[in-house]
Amino acid sequence: MKLYIKYMVSHCCKLMVKEELNKLGLKAYNIELGEVEVDGDITPELFEKIKAALLKQGHELMEDKKSIQIEKIKNVIIEMIHYSDEPPEIKYSEFLSQKLDNDYTYLSNLFSEVTGVTIQQFIITHKIERVKELIIYNELNLKEIAYKLHYSSVGHLSNQFKKITGLSPIFYKALKKKRRISIENVLIAKPVSENA
Repeated sequence: MKLYIKYMVSHCCKLMVKEELNKLGLKAYNIELGEVEVDGDITPELFEKIKAALLKQGHELMEDKKSIQIEKIKNVIIEMIHYSDEPPEIKYSEFLSQKLDNDYTYLSNLFSEVTGVTIQQFIITHKIERVKELIIYNELNLKEIAYKLHYSSVGHLSNQFKKITGLSPIFYKALKKKRRISIENVLIAKPVSENA
């Protein structure tokens, strides 16, 4: 039986879900972001136990078909942007359509209806979060980041970054460094006396 789980967006989440299911005596396999298959049938009582166990860990068991589809869309995008070394060679719309075996127009309309944002806005937001992460890691320069995330140029990345964050990528990187320096200065500053 396949279970659909909301807020299961990282590899750590996958491990935690597997552990919770094991505690309940269920063998989990084919664990993907947002979904997991378990052996056998699940009684209504066991379903409620699973629901409660996952909720304690910050996850939610989903039953509604629309919610399940939205979560699948989100998880494909998150996997594609945050966990894939190479973005797809085709357009994101084609990739989502193929991956989810559904017409992109249907997926797009459903996503917008339920979440209030377009799939494109969701993708851009996640790409910018990934750019921030890569800037902080300081392992790639902006040209390499632009290439990795399929931006047409550093200028395109910079414009989108500024539109979303209000900052240029270079300024964002400088803020990170300044923050680091500020923390170092706080550590060597003299303690303030309690009477002051």
